[in-house]
Amino acid sequence: MAFGRSFEEFDVGAVYRHWPGKTVTEYDHHLFCLLTMARHPLHIDANYAKTATRYAQPLVIGSYVFSLLLGLSEADVAGQAITHKGFERIEHHAPLMHGDTLYGESEVLAKSGVPGREERGLVEVETRGRNQDGTLIMTFSRKLVVPVTAAAERLPGSGLA
Repeated sequence: MAFGRSFEEFDVGAVYRHWPGKTVTEYDHHLFCLLTMARHPLHIDANYAKTATRYAQPLVIGSYVFSLLLGLSEADVAGQAITHKGFERIEHHAPLMHGDTLYGESEVLAKSGVPGREERGLVEVETRGRNQDGTLIMTFSRKLVVPVTAAAERLPGSGLA
């Protein structure tokens, strides 16, 4: 398989497991929080989290979990995408902590043609993230526009570019 999939390569009901996972370090998480100016003490202040939350440790911010799942799924789902049409139903199910490993999988929910653009198809997937124990951390769905023909067939000289 090439990087990502063309429309024909998506099968409704198929589940693509994204590998490898990503172990979240305190450094990774704090860097993301600092770069995005997310400064809630729940995420960056271990003493606050220890005394003010039931988890007694910092929680990995959901926007980082979401970003990781997008990245983990890129090679299987969005590598050939022309555009993302939108994201829906982003749900947080359980917290992710420093030292946890996030694994992702995406299930194809639906696919259809793009009216007036026969060279493009619309694919809807649900992406799920689980930790190393299999606990469901986050789910979200998205719609992507992908080419109907595989990338290799669209290369210059193939007659399909």
